Amino acid sequence: MKKTIFIAIIGCVLFFSAIAQEESKDDTPHFEVKVITSVESIVPLGLGRSRLVSTEATRDYKEFSSAQTENDNTRNKSKRKNIRVKDFEETKLLNFYNVGGIRFQNIAANDAVISSKLTAMLAEGWELVFVTSAVESDAGENDGNGIFITRYIFKRPL
Repeated sequence: MKKTIFIAIIGCVLFFSAIAQEESKDDTPHFEVKVITSVESIVPLGLGRSRLVSTEATRDYKEFSSAQTENDNTRNKSKRKNIRVKDFEETKLLNFYNVGGIRFQNIAANDAVISSKLTAMLAEGWELVFVTSAVESDAGENDGNGIFITRYIFKRPL
């Protein structure tokens, strides 16, 4: 008898807990996400441009998306000018190369500037959740171009 009552109580607790969780679900985001991007030139002779870029502008990806199906392959007809962001913060960084080749002082200077930005973001309540980087390096004799890009992805509660 005690086992039956115990199982019934546990069942009721789980049932009402599930109802409470279902009622608390909504589509409202609980976090906002911000991406900071560093683009560092690896063009020989220091001819490239290096920047740290961020924006306060928002875009709803749904406005620029379409779902492709077997019966409907209509593409999204958004104009590039509607996606483009013209208000953004651009912080100058130094190029990895100068006339003499790779410049380690420039790399250290970029680290200091990027660290300053990341520290400011943390002080504003952002949490760094992911970092990803990639490189498009010199592809040979006729290329001479390249960039090193890093994206810092932050989140914070709304």
